[in-house]
Amino acid sequence: MKQKLSDILKGVGVIEQINATDCEVEQIVFDSRKANANALFVAMKGTVVDGHQFIPQVLEAGCKCIVCEVIPVEYPEDAMIVKVDDSSMALGQMAANFYDNPSDKLKLVGVTGTNGKTTTATLLYHLVMNMGYKAGLFSTVANFIGKARLDATHTTPDAVTLNKTMAEMVDAGCEYCFMEVSSHALVQNRVAGLKFAGGLFTNITHDHLDYHGTFKEYIAAKKSFFDGLSKRAFALTNADDKNGQVMLQNTAAQTYTYSLKGMGTYKGRIIESMFEGMQLEIDGQEIWTQFVGHFNAQNLLLVYGAACLLGFDKEDVQVAISQLKPVDGRFETMRSKSGKTAIVDYAHTPDALKNVIETINLVRQPSQQLVTVVGAGGDRDPMKRPEMAKEAVGGSSKVILTSDNPRSEEPESIIEQMMEGVSFKERIKVLSIVNRREAIRTACMVAGPGDIILIAGKGHETYQEIKGVRSHFDDREIVREVFNEE
Repeated sequence: MKQKLSDILKGVGVIEQINATDCEVEQIVFDSRKANANALFVAMKGTVVDGHQFIPQVLEAGCKCIVCEVIPVEYPEDAMIVKVDDSSMALGQMAANFYDNPSDKLKLVGVTGTNGKTTTATLLYHLVMNMGYKAGLFSTVANFIGKARLDATHTTPDAVTLNKTMAEMVDAGCEYCFMEVSSHALVQNRVAGLKFAGGLFTNITHDHLDYHGTFKEYIAAKKSFFDGLSKRAFALTNADDKNGQVMLQNTAAQTYTYSLKGMGTYKGRIIESMFEGMQLEIDGQEIWTQFVGHFNAQNLLLVYGAACLLGFDKEDVQVAISQLKPVDGRFETMRSKSGKTAIVDYAHTPDALKNVIETINLVRQPSQQLVTVVGAGGDRDPMKRPEMAKEAVGGSSKVILTSDNPRSEEPESIIEQMMEGVSFKERIKVLSIVNRREAIRTACMVAGPGDIILIAGKGHETYQEIKGVRSHFDDREIVREVFNEE
């Protein structure tokens, strides 16, 4: 695939161009190791590495076409250097142009917020597919082009991968695409150049402060997504979240709300809840779903509102919602022969953990104990660690603190920081077991018939990362092993 440089640069704010020859480019790269004579290299200033420092190696590899924010001191006479104000913004627009603006040919809907992004995007994908339309998906768990599954490496891929994959979606006949839009992706301009038909907001709680620095900056990152929507798009926000209206303050899009508590464009309420599912009322219609919990009721109401705004008949959507199944690793339940219930959930923020525990406590009987296994990821926001333990201990009968993905940190140190959130009086019901496999096995053995075991933090993940090494690890497999031994 070849594109002329002049076509690739359409809509890009070029400050200066050295050697205006209109060359042909076969690929756009921002990794200097992938640069060659047929590539366009984009030098970006990252959080750790500045791509500008690799321009000499890129030129040496035969790459003559460079987009950058700072023109290099030395370069070959025939090199084409394009100076822009922001390379990451330029990359998004160039990637869109290179792949013939695939987002223009799809009804692209982005989902942002702290919790519920994966569930909402994935359920929308399944709902549309189940209704007979072809769709694509970008999510934390997996990406899909129609029914073809692709591995997901990031919640929101880089701009080149996004546009390349969306072009493949268009070629495959997809009409819709649903995408998780992370705060990191927004700050790094990974979705620059994309045309969204709609933007959805789930909720916002403290997370990723190791990256954003302050909660204010984290909110600003999420809000920037709605600020960038066009007047032809729709913006649907959570009226029950205190920052829900903040997202809509400067958007040009048509605005809508959803609520389980008060007034909203789309309204719902929980009628009855049990571990097998819950009865919801959505826009006056009662619907039985296979989901549990207030947070899932919010997700389903958001899915309903988004589908209606995309033009689907509301009665057809209500029927389709009743047929949806929970997403892998999101409140995924397993039962033992003796009547124990294990719940595996991706909850890895204090608020998400609180929501899951509250949901369990609303359903379980006074005689049923709740044993919670939880850890916190290494090399990530340390401020949430004591809060995670506090939420776990406050709502559980017993708690086992263990490793999540410790990454480069010592797991014992992470657990010590978590223990800071546990009062001296409550420490009697807390165990510390560093080995996650042993922690899960212990929880399953400590629990009695009828008890509930919550294993939080990793959900769908099938690996554990320790000291830079990823090894196979699946919470669900360990639960099944123990249950099969009964």
